[in-house]
Amino acid sequence: MTALAPTNHAITDLIAKRLCASRFNPMRQKQFHLYGLQLRFPFLLCCALCVFTFPANSQILQEETLSGPDSHETGQGPHGHLFGNWGGERTHLLERGVRFDFQYVSDSLWNLKSEQKERFASWNRFRGTVDIDFGTLIGQKGLYFHATALWQGGGNLGAYLGLLTSPSGMSSANTCRLDSWWFEKRWLDERITARVGQFAGQDFYGTQHYGASFIFEPMGYALGNLFTTLESFDPPSTPAMEIRVLPLHNFYVKSMVMAVVRSPFSQNSTGLVPQFNGTPMSVSEIGFTPGKKASSVRAFDNVESRKGYSGLYQFGASYNPGKFTSPTSATPRSGNYLLYWMASQALWRVDPKRAKGLDATFAYDWSPPSVNRNNRELAAGLRFNEPLPLNFHHTMSLGYVRNMLSPQFFPPGRPAKAEQAVEFNTLLDVLPMLLLQPVIQYYANVGGGTNRAVVFGFRTKVEF
Repeated sequence: MTALAPTNHAITDLIAKRLCASRFNPMRQKQFHLYGLQLRFPFLLCCALCVFTFPANSQILQEETLSGPDSHETGQGPHGHLFGNWGGERTHLLERGVRFDFQYVSDSLWNLKSEQKERFASWNRFRGTVDIDFGTLIGQKGLYFHATALWQGGGNLGAYLGLLTSPSGMSSANTCRLDSWWFEKRWLDERITARVGQFAGQDFYGTQHYGASFIFEPMGYALGNLFTTLESFDPPSTPAMEIRVLPLHNFYVKSMVMAVVRSPFSQNSTGLVPQFNGTPMSVSEIGFTPGKKASSVRAFDNVESRKGYSGLYQFGASYNPGKFTSPTSATPRSGNYLLYWMASQALWRVDPKRAKGLDATFAYDWSPPSVNRNNRELAAGLRFNEPLPLNFHHTMSLGYVRNMLSPQFFPPGRPAKAEQAVEFNTLLDVLPMLLLQPVIQYYANVGGGTNRAVVFGFRTKVEF
C-alpha cells in the first residue's frame, strides 16, 4: 500500500463531510433546499403504501452474520414486510439459509430555531442486504457471507447549521454504492470468528449498542469523532480483516485491520473495486457482557436481547501509523490514536425476565489534543422500554452529547466552547413493517461558538 500523510486539511475535509462542521455557501444552500423538497415525494409515497398494505407473514428464525449497523440500522422486534412473503419465496429462501432485507429509512428534520433561516431537510436511504448461511445452504457449517448496498441522499441539516453533533446519524454524502461485503468463518461454537472483505471500522468499534433508540449521530450510530484517526465509516467501507476470540463465556477480544482511504467517497465511488491506496490502521476492543453470552452480542441490540438485566461494557483503541500535523508544529508527527470507554446496562425491569424497564448508556473517548481538534466526546442516555399501555413495541429515549475542542487549535485567550446537545424521541413500531420515531433536539454552543439551535422532526422506516 502507498501510505498517505493526512494533513489538517484532510481532517478538516472529514469534519465537513462526516461531522457536518462546516456551513454551505449560498449556492449549496439553494441546492440543499431544492433537494430536500424533491425527496419529499419518495417519503410520502412510502407512507401511502404502508397505509394500504396487507398483513405480513411471520418468518422462521435464521442465524445471521455478526452484522453491524449496515444491516439493520433500526433493528427492533420481529418485522413484517410491505410486500409480504413473496408468495412463500422468502420463507423458502430462509429455509435454504438465504435472507434478504430491503428497507427505506428517512430522517425528516426542521431547525425550528437557529442562527440560520428555518429549513426542512429530508435525508433518505434505501438499503438492501443479504446474509447467507453456507451451513444450511451447502453444508459448510460455520461459514457465512454478508453484503449490503444502498442509495442515500437528501438535505444535510447538520452541515447547514454548522453542528459537531449531526442531527441525523445517517447523513454524510449523496451516493449509490456497494457498502460492505465479507466472508465470515466461526469455529469452536463461535469462540473464534474471523472475517475478511470490505467493511467499516465504525460499524463495529465505537458503535453505540443502543443506537437504534436514538437519531442524532453520536448516539444513533457511533462516537462522532472516531474520524480523528481516519477510521473508516459506513457507507464508504474499505478493505478489512478481523479476528474475534471468546476466552470466557461473557468476555470477548477482537481486533481489526483496515485500509485508511482519506477521501473514500471520491476514491471509490461505487464500492465495487476495493481500494488499497491508504495507510493500514488497526482498532481493537475488549468487552464484557453480564447477563448473556458474548457470542450473541451484535452491534445494535434488539427487543429480544433486552430481556433480563443484560449489559455490555467495552474498552477500545484505534491507532493510525500515518503522518499527522499539529497547529503548534510544522513537522509532521508519526501516528495518531484514540481511546474509548462505553457501557450499556439494564437498570430496572418490571419482570426480571422481560424487557420492559429502564436502560442506561454512557460513552467517552479521548485523543491527543495536540493533533486532534475535536479530541474528546461524551455521550449518555436513558431508555424506557414499553412505558405506555400500547399493544405494539415502543420506547422513549433521552440522550446527551458533549463535544469538547482542543484549545491548541484556537487563538490564545479565545478557546472554543464545548458544544452540547440533548435529544428526546419516542420510537413507535406502529405496524410490523413501519416504524415512526418523532424527535426533538436542542443544541447549545453550536460548532463551539455561542449560538443555539432547536431541531424537530421524525424518522420513518419501511421494511419491504
